[in-house]
Amino acid sequence: MYNLSPKISGLWDRLFRWLTDRSGVELEVIAHAAPAPLSELWARPDMGAVFMCGFPFSQLPKAECPQPLAAPVSLADWANGQPVYASHIVTARDRTLTEADLAAVRWGWTVRDSQSGYNAPREFFASLGGGSANKTVGPLLNPRGVIEAIRSDAVDVGAIDAYAYQLLNIHEPDVIAPLRVIATTKPAPFPLLVASRQQSPEIVAALRAALVGAHQDLEGRDILRSLGLAAFAEPDITAYEQLPARAEAVNEALGIW
Repeated sequence: MYNLSPKISGLWDRLFRWLTDRSGVELEVIAHAAPAPLSELWARPDMGAVFMCGFPFSQLPKAECPQPLAAPVSLADWANGQPVYASHIVTARDRTLTEADLAAVRWGWTVRDSQSGYNAPREFFASLGGGSANKTVGPLLNPRGVIEAIRSDAVDVGAIDAYAYQLLNIHEPDVIAPLRVIATTKPAPFPLLVASRQQSPEIVAALRAALVGAHQDLEGRDILRSLGLAAFAEPDITAYEQLPARAEAVNEALGIW
């Protein structure tokens, strides 16, 4: 989900090598680049530590749900020291749009099972009280798809995962240089690292302990900061369980984009 460039992917690889060393669990990094569906990745029986969006996580029956490991805590102000994230509503830097204009512009979205790229912007749009969107364009798959749609004038605005935006701002600022943040959505529980149901309790416990303790380890703390993170926290599963109700309320207000 957050392999946004070769440089950033290398930082995640470093984290997972560190996690192998500290947990004693051998992890093999396997590429799963877009447009390969994330649902295929989340169905793998050999997942050791894989990012999963909170919305699809919340919709799975408990018997099929992966085992939660940890959720990131961003250093960004919007996280407020908690394992939450949000979405930035962005437009082209040279556009004069303001938040007051957003009820009447063209919106881009990523995929319908995404909290940050679909449910969060729809929830934000519903809060504007403007009825149905003028036009929506999707699926744009991921943040880069949203960026390209804005640059090509296919849409006026779109939502980008605020943590993805943070990573790009730190490591690939040229990618977001043509963009401007108009607004930021309500927070939601951060996508979490999960292991498959087939992993043993011992493996899950070792991975979870290493991640949650990463900020107390000298190298771990350095890796976290390179990724714009303060720490990993144990996920609050009850927070994820609230996401379907939030999505359903938006469905009733707006319908399906």
